[in-house]
Amino acid sequence: MPAYARKEIVREDEVGVYHCVARCVRRAFLCGQDALTGKSFEHRKGWIRRRLEELAGIFGIDVCGYAVMGNHLHVIVRTRPDVAAAWSADEVAARWWRLFPRRRDEDGQPAEPEPHELNILMADPMVAAERRRRLGSLSWLMRCLCEPIARRANREDGCSGRFWEGRFRSQALLDDAAVLACSVYVDLNPVRAAMAQKPEDSEFTSAYERILALRARRREERNSRRRKRTSRRRGVPSDALRDGWLCPMHAERPSRRVHGSEMQTHQRWRRADDGASRRASSQSFLSLSLEDYLRLLDWTGRQVRQGKRGAIPGSLAPILERLHVGGESWVQSVQNFGRWFHRAVGRTERLAEEAARRGKHWFQGLARSRAAFG
Repeated sequence: MPAYARKEIVREDEVGVYHCVARCVRRAFLCGQDALTGKSFEHRKGWIRRRLEELAGIFGIDVCGYAVMGNHLHVIVRTRPDVAAAWSADEVAARWWRLFPRRRDEDGQPAEPEPHELNILMADPMVAAERRRRLGSLSWLMRCLCEPIARRANREDGCSGRFWEGRFRSQALLDDAAVLACSVYVDLNPVRAAMAQKPEDSEFTSAYERILALRARRREERNSRRRKRTSRRRGVPSDALRDGWLCPMHAERPSRRVHGSEMQTHQRWRRADDGASRRASSQSFLSLSLEDYLRLLDWTGRQVRQGKRGAIPGSLAPILERLHVGGESWVQSVQNFGRWFHRAVGRTERLAEEAARRGKHWFQGLARSRAAFG
């Protein structure tokens, strides 16, 4: 695949959704089991997950999905220049301090900055404007994700040099159909690689985070009804807040009427997950509920693992129809997402618009997009 200038793919001044892939350049796996030496690097997956969660609370970028594999990682993000533009100068300085602290405490975490230290960071208006831009930049997000991991891995391996390939790959996801297909593709990566049997077993994926949080919330709701206690009195379980740093799948809209302690439970979770410190915003990124998404993910994963297609269940057909996704080619488009689609993914009319914007007549993968998304 030829290399394209990032500015040809990413429009930093507009809200957009992108799929990014960073791949390890060395023979030794990033996070897997080294077959030659027998040494395990699985603990590095925790490094990446924790770093990505930390960055989600600093950058003006929504993290919609992720998956950490043996020698590469996937991240789906939504740039939010509108969010970064609304920050005050003090907030920009505080976020930049958390990203590049000039002092650290005994645990190695950023120390609490003094007011004069924040004032120094924002003293020059041009520098302050550049820092605001960087806090909304996809390239800077990936840099701040990959560079610390590379340095830490090099220290652990006792070597120097490149740990990642020269640059990360990115794709523009132009509509809901492309975002849905890419999200399923990313969440099913461990299933396709035979690292897990089911999405709920695929640790270090966004699906795993959401499933654990959903189960914890439902369990707490049942316990609250049974014991007639509110989550405020009992405390919200940590697993129920596990996915609070990820961009919400769908706007929170209770499907049934909620009374009493349940209403207080929902309100408590919304307050804890409001995105003030853990994510850029609480705006959803898909037009279907988490339950619908997980049903589609589970069904698609079964087809991928079995190596054959099955009929689209009646309960899932309306989901694909709403997003104008062709049911006949759904599994194939998910399974081959990384090979079929390149710089941009979406329906043919969106691809034509994007090609014209970049001064091109057409994009590679147009026929595949027509078959998959119409």
